[in-house]
Amino acid sequence: MDKPDTLAPSAPRRFRYFDMVMASFVAVLLLSNVIGAAKLSTVAGFTFGAGILFFPISYVIGDVLTEVYGYAKARRVIWVGFAALIFMAFMSWAVVAMPPAASWDGQEAYESVFGQVPRIVLASIMAFWAGEFVNSYVLARMKIWTKGKALWSRTIGSTVFGQAVDSAIFYPVAFFGVWDTRDVLIVMVTNWLLKVVWEAVLTPFTYLVVGKLKAAEGVEVFDTDTDFSPFATTGKDA
Repeated sequence: MDKPDTLAPSAPRRFRYFDMVMASFVAVLLLSNVIGAAKLSTVAGFTFGAGILFFPISYVIGDVLTEVYGYAKARRVIWVGFAALIFMAFMSWAVVAMPPAASWDGQEAYESVFGQVPRIVLASIMAFWAGEFVNSYVLARMKIWTKGKALWSRTIGSTVFGQAVDSAIFYPVAFFGVWDTRDVLIVMVTNWLLKVVWEAVLTPFTYLVVGKLKAAEGVEVFDTDTDFSPFATTGKDA
């Protein structure tokens, strides 16, 4: 097998699987926010947000994006996810607000499920934007510090910081006044811990996906000259 090229993230390159990874990221992001974010579950005396089962997968995919394609490409995907969340918030508000047909008796149930989605998505937009950029930044920087070795330290380390920011923003904004304050604080901390544990558990899967994608794309990206501003839209690495 030919050794992958070591490229600066600014080098022009057409990637075969980048669009598929981006689509997976956005799909998991939207579904985890719509289906799982608002439900509290208690299993064996342990209370947690049901979305914890799936939302961390978006962080794993975010790690894969940064590790394989570099920070600039991951930044583009984060903004795509940001736009998708805004559209989902608008669509949920519009659909709930539309008057139901006289023959349809599901409006109350529909509102109970989707009625607080706009608030949840507002919290998710803020938390996702900040948390994902922190996650991607830490991973990209650590890749340089570790010279591309010890992938596990980068994926777990970036998740510790990224998910801490995400949880600290999301749960208070989304659920203060909706849940008991005690539940908000408990779920905020326990979900952060669970997300980090999930990242550690999924490390072998991350290694597998990263290895296959790097081999398929034939590239190894180090963000040595990258503009890390979340708002960079021009320039060689944007």
